[in-house]
Parts: sequence; structure tokens; C-alpha cells
Amino acid sequence: MVKNSFISVISQEEKKKEGSTEFQVFRFTNKIRRLTSHLELHRKDFLSQRGLRKIIGKRQRLLAYLSKTNEVRYKQLISQLDLRKPKMR
Repeated sequence: MVKNSFISVISQEEKKKEGSTEFQVFRFTNKIRRLTSHLELHRKDFLSQRGLRKIIGKRQRLLAYLSKTNEVRYKQLISQLDLRKPKMR
């Protein structure tokens, strides 16, 4: 019984990490990069283009949410994933 409870605790902690906004943006970014390289070879793969546009939209919405809720975590994530250049005034 002790092993099962320990495993469930680990899986719960992993699920929390997977559900975080940063982790979701990270996964979407990896998918976007993979699909972009695929589309460089297969230019007429329109279903993949549609999937890419959907994933980009999801990532944009998550990044907008993160920038509204926590600006510090947003800036860290942008710099780690090298998504955008910081705005200079």
C-alpha cells in the first residue's frame, strides 16, 4: 500500500507540472517547431498547416493569459524559449 500511495503522489506532482501554463507553452512550442520543419519539406500538406495555425493560436492565448496574470513568469518563459525579442522603449 505504501508503494501505491507514493506512486500516486509522484503522478499527482507530475500532472501539476504538465498542467502549468509554462509547460503547456513549452509543449506547444516544440510541436510548432516540429511542424514547421515538416512543412519546409512538404509545402502542400494543408492539414498540417491547419494544425500549425491552431497550435499557434492556442499558444498565443496561453501567453496572453500568462502575461496578464504574472508578468515575471511570462518574461522568464519568453527568454527561456527564445520566442520574442523584448520590447525596448
